[in-house]
Amino acid sequence: MATERLRTRVGALVLDNPIMPASGTFGSGKEYADFYDIGRLGAVVTKSVTFGPTRGNPPPRVAETPSGMLNAIGLQNDGVEYFLEHLLPPLRGQAKKVVVNVAGKCDVDYLALVERLSDAPVDALEINISCPNVKEGGITFGTDPAVAGALVRQLRRAAGDKPMWVKLTPNVTDIVPVAVAAEAEGADALVVANTFLGMAVDVERRRPILSNITGGLSGPAVHPMVLRLVWQVRAAVTVPIVAAGGVHGVEQVLAYLMAGACAVQVGAMNFVEPGICSRLVDDLDAWLRNHDTTVKEVIGTLRCD
Repeated sequence: MATERLRTRVGALVLDNPIMPASGTFGSGKEYADFYDIGRLGAVVTKSVTFGPTRGNPPPRVAETPSGMLNAIGLQNDGVEYFLEHLLPPLRGQAKKVVVNVAGKCDVDYLALVERLSDAPVDALEINISCPNVKEGGITFGTDPAVAGALVRQLRRAAGDKPMWVKLTPNVTDIVPVAVAAEAEGADALVVANTFLGMAVDVERRRPILSNITGGLSGPAVHPMVLRLVWQVRAAVTVPIVAAGGVHGVEQVLAYLMAGACAVQVGAMNFVEPGICSRLVDDLDAWLRNHDTTVKEVIGTLRCD
């Protein structure tokens, strides 16, 4: 019965529950497998994968803030071939569903990567057009509706039948036109959202703490802002929404579901409480049981009248 209470759907994907880690906060799964059975999660979203190896930004790359953290990792990873040979097989053996976060410097990079993964044993591709910590690609594609739409259109053809989620940036004046463009060009779901641009200063040295100067802010501070974005996007599109930002308890999970998301990603709090995703599955199940309801019955029930 617990599975029935918790079950949700993101387009064609049926998930045992709506809880999954956000890309970049869970490695490739093995980093957290010592803490709990990651097969308990609805899905595991991998760290960003690029076509070739990417070194990322020089340190320091992380800075703590009073209500979250700044990061400027810069998509460091060993490339798609290493991922497919060394990281995917053990993850595939542990996780119920695997979603690969895809990132590139240009449309050619994205296309090559999506083509390479189109027949790989993964359940969905999360197209990252929102990373704020790289000088090429990433957020460049996510701030202009026309540019975002053109990229999604190309990738939709390359992905074939593979479900394709598009991860949007909050660093825009209005997220809705980008969401609408991504939906119109074939996105199966939208992930709302990535981190907010921010910076931190070492006042004794009078210098930025991050070598990249700016970084992406995540953590509890961003939840109210992302909740507003989810609510706005839900009113403008019909494809499923996966909410990401500031989850630190079951209340934030429920708020996202009520605002119209069908699944929720947990980011920065994985570093604070490594077992939080597993705990949230239990906490959500308990809340649903106590209220004699299900995830499906909670989604989209926010009343604003």
